[in-house]
Amino acid sequence: MWPPWIKTRATHSPSSPSPSLHSPSLTFPTLKDLQSLIDASSPATPSPPALSSPSLRVFHRVRLAASALRAFQRSLPPPSADHRRVVFYFTSLRVVRSTFADCRSARSILRSLRISFDERDVSLDHRFLEELQSLFKHRHGKISLPQLFIGGRHIGGADEIRKLHENGELKRLVDGAPAGSAAACEACAGERFVLCEKCSGSRKRYYEKGGGGFRICNDCNENGLRRCPDCCAAGF
Repeated sequence: MWPPWIKTRATHSPSSPSPSLHSPSLTFPTLKDLQSLIDASSPATPSPPALSSPSLRVFHRVRLAASALRAFQRSLPPPSADHRRVVFYFTSLRVVRSTFADCRSARSILRSLRISFDERDVSLDHRFLEELQSLFKHRHGKISLPQLFIGGRHIGGADEIRKLHENGELKRLVDGAPAGSAAACEACAGERFVLCEKCSGSRKRYYEKGGGGFRICNDCNENGLRRCPDCCAAGF
């Protein structure tokens, strides 16, 4: 049987004066005819299933969340050369309630891991804030608190810390860090700062050299505080 786009010309009757053998004449198919043949010969491609099932939607969200957690942010200049060191920037001021709540929550998570980590309160020492700003100097926008660094790699803020803790990834990241004490430090009560012994927190000291008189104390920060020598790795 000929395809529909091949037409057969009718032959002449035997009484024709010049009988001859005729072959079917071909007409060129159109694009529409070719498309119809292709559609008829090729099997139908099933369309991808829609995410209508609750289980599929949940699976899709979990997969996206896992991919986002694995894609850590670009590494920044490390605050320490020690690949096991954990550095945590936060604030203890309650000026912004949401920021204070995020810092307190993230700090509690890190302390629950029973590791020793460097807590840098930017509200008690402006040098910590300047240090954090230098780490983010290539980024635009305002720096939010808290911020966590593990082994020189920037992990993220409060949301990243909470998500990593919920799926158990945070514990794996801090594996190998020095163990911390569950009890608060007796010298600083867990605040990581103590009053300067040289000036008693007044920021002024009396010097006999150079004619005598009071001068600015160089052994403490702008708040008359020093890093606790008992629970901090290094003081000023």
